[in-house]
This record gives sequence, structure tokens and C-alpha cells, in this order.
Amino acid sequence: MSRPSRPASSAQAEGVRLQKVLAQAGVASRRAAEELIAAGRVAVDGEIVREMGRRIDPDTAVVHVDGSRIQLRDDQVYLALNKPAGMLSTMSDDKGRPCVGDLVMQRTELLNQAGRLFHVGRLDQDTEGLLLLTNDGELGHRLMHPSYEVEKTYVAEVLGQVPREIGRRLREGIELEDGPVRVHSFRLVDSLPGRSMVEVVIHEGRKHVVRRLLDEVGHPVQRLVRTAIGEVRLGDQRPGKLRPLNQHEVGSLYKAVGL
Repeated sequence: MSRPSRPASSAQAEGVRLQKVLAQAGVASRRAAEELIAAGRVAVDGEIVREMGRRIDPDTAVVHVDGSRIQLRDDQVYLALNKPAGMLSTMSDDKGRPCVGDLVMQRTELLNQAGRLFHVGRLDQDTEGLLLLTNDGELGHRLMHPSYEVEKTYVAEVLGQVPREIGRRLREGIELEDGPVRVHSFRLVDSLPGRSMVEVVIHEGRKHVVRRLLDEVGHPVQRLVRTAIGEVRLGDQRPGKLRPLNQHEVGSLYKAVGL
């Protein structure tokens, strides 16, 4: 005589099948998602899942595929902006100066989805390039916190021909008025008559830190562009344009800050 089947637990009886959630998140087709699960490449709330019938709540579950977190909530927004020079890194300005918020207000569909967006960190008014915007408070907080040491990449046009030893000095550390700073990496991109293009990778988030560093070693910045934050890159995105981050980019940011 066969035993009566046990009722499914509430966690199993409710929610959405894991392979469907992965497919809806754009990770893979449902069939390919099943193969990922069977291969032990999917974790839910820190535990590897191999069962095909597993149901989860997309609003509360934390899902990783190959160690990268997958964004499941459709009310969370992650954007990359190429901030133009001359624009403030604020969502509004009481003096009516051009600011990031002006660009966001033009995208009503984003505001309808996100409710309220905020910028992750700042770029000074004269600095161009990559600025992240989101409504994910925990991720934004960690990306700005110095303890997580998220890499930020800048390309600078500076005055003068940059000698080889400048990179070594910057990697060893430079004493500024608010303490020592060292870069993660430094390279000469191009030499022009009377000017040079250099790339600086730094973990620091102090105000004007790249400009101050390069000025301290005798090469004042004429133009500064942030080209990457972690694995999120500006690429050929045009100034003033917003784009949503893809799953890989969002996952890389989560990974960088331990989420």
C-alpha cells in the first residue's frame, strides 16, 4: 500500500517556478534555465538548487547564477548616464542650472517605473562621463562606501609630457592635504604636443581627487572623463543619454559590494 503524499509546504505551493523567473529576468530561455539549475549553477538565498519544481518569491528571493546576483524585481531601475561637462550631479537645482534631474524628468516611463531615482556618487560640474542612477538604496549606499573599494576609471587630458616615473609615484601614493592617496593603476594613453592622455584607475571617492592628484605631480587636468565604474563601461554612449544596465552589469555591481 502506497503512502499518502505529503502536502506541499507553503514555500513550494506558492511563488513562481525558478526556471520561469530566470527566463523572465532575461538570463536564459526556460529550457536553458533548467539546464543551469540541473548543473548546480543556480543558488537561491545562498543555497544551490537542483530541483526543477522549486518555487520562489521574486520580490524577496536572492538568486545567483554562476556567483552573480540576478535582478528579479521589475520596480528596481539601474541606469547609466553619460553626464556632459557643465551639468551638476544633482536631481534639482534651486538656481535653475542644468542638472542630472533635468534629463531624468524627460524620461517619464522611468519615473513611472522607479518612483524616485538618485545618483550614485557625484561628478563635479566640469567632469564628464559615467554616472549611475538607481532606486536601489542598499546597492547605491555600498557603491559609495569607501570600504568596498569599487574601482573607478578615468581618462584625463593633462598639460605636459608625462614621464614614466609619474605612474610609479601615483601607485606608491601621493600625500594630499586630506591624507595620502594611491591609484590602483596608471597608464599613458597618448602623447600630444604639450599635452598627454592618461588613464587612472582609483578606489577613492574624495572630492576632486583625480584632479588634485594629477595637479600635485605637475600635470593639471584640462579635461576629465569617467569611463567605468567596476565592470560598467561608458563605451560609445553619447553625452546626455541614459541607458538601462543589463543583467551582467547589475550582477557585477552586486558582486563588487558583496550582495
